[in-house]
Amino acid sequence: MQVKLIGLGSGQEETRSLEAQRALEQAGLVLGAGRLLQSLPAVPGQTRIVAARPEEIAACLQKTDAQDPCVVFSGDTGFYSGADGLLGLLREAGIAWRVLPGLSSVQLLSARLGKPWQDWVLCSAHGRPCDPIAALMTGKPAFFLTGGGQTPASLCREIRDAGLGALQAVVGEKLGCPDERLVTQTVEACAGADFAPLSVLLVEAAPRPCERPGGIPDEAFCRGEVPMTKQELRAVILAKLAPLPEDTVWDVGAGTGSVSVELALAARRGQTWAVDAREEACALIEENRRRFGAWNLRLVRGRAPEALSPLPVPDAVFIGGSGGQLEGIVDAALAKNPAVRLCVPAIALETLSAALAVFAARGLDAEVTQIAVSRAKPGARLHLLLANNPVFLVTACRGTQT
Repeated sequence: MQVKLIGLGSGQEETRSLEAQRALEQAGLVLGAGRLLQSLPAVPGQTRIVAARPEEIAACLQKTDAQDPCVVFSGDTGFYSGADGLLGLLREAGIAWRVLPGLSSVQLLSARLGKPWQDWVLCSAHGRPCDPIAALMTGKPAFFLTGGGQTPASLCREIRDAGLGALQAVVGEKLGCPDERLVTQTVEACAGADFAPLSVLLVEAAPRPCERPGGIPDEAFCRGEVPMTKQELRAVILAKLAPLPEDTVWDVGAGTGSVSVELALAARRGQTWAVDAREEACALIEENRRRFGAWNLRLVRGRAPEALSPLPVPDAVFIGGSGGQLEGIVDAALAKNPAVRLCVPAIALETLSAALAVFAARGLDAEVTQIAVSRAKPGARLHLLLANNPVFLVTACRGTQT
């Protein structure tokens, strides 16, 4: 027995391959979701069984003696399809298989727009976690499969709330069907619209004004009267916390947001959360977020550690200001991730001593690095070095950091 796994594309007979058509006509048994089976023309003597879960389908195939069985899937078998899970079970059971792909919604939308999809970022928001902001920060248009609780409108609302409501979006409804429809509008407009359940979304890339994380010049930031972490220190903080592109990062006591912005640009496919209770600081964080295109930077107005409770599990935490709550902040981070990477700056010796004591009490081996930066300033015909205050960076991590 050889099982054929068939992608039905949009479900219309005209869009299936000739090989798939012949396989379906010759099959003694066809399995798949009820909606897909109903879209197939009747074949005399053919048995059809409604089954959607890979385990259920595999169990049926192991029991059947039907000739040339087929399993049908919507869209393409290689693009977020249930075929992937079924193939693993067929290999384990020693059942021979052959995959007959169908037209994906990516291909259909690309064809309708007359644009190649080779440079799109492909995402699925159908029954799986999806961060549309991270997808849009890659510098490429992002394509989203939608379904379940995630619709084109709900994704556009999330994108709009991140400050990207002016981006252009295309919604493809019922692609490949006689009543298909394309809607081209701004994200803001799509956020308030209703679309058919069978829809996909394409959004243009978010603007990226800054392409150089890792020590942005101080003068590039909007500063106000809030103290700001200097360029050289920010570069070392990034080196110590080592944020990966998909990481979730907290910046507690974020101030101007200079460190938050750098962390967000480094963890561009993840999320960075800037926490501060001061209105002036929050305004600066929002302005610098827009200025550098750090769209994955989320602002939390509130005092730590209470404001940290609803935040997602962090991979790295920078505690730029604790407001006397260092123990509670460290405990909140460790409670969510015992192997979180922690970094605390200290200008005063008392802060250094307190950070070391907090880490030691929690079984963390701290590393202390002193950063002393001097900058040359012209004076008459000479250049004089003017020293900034030396800063200690106290870092710790219970896990292995590479």
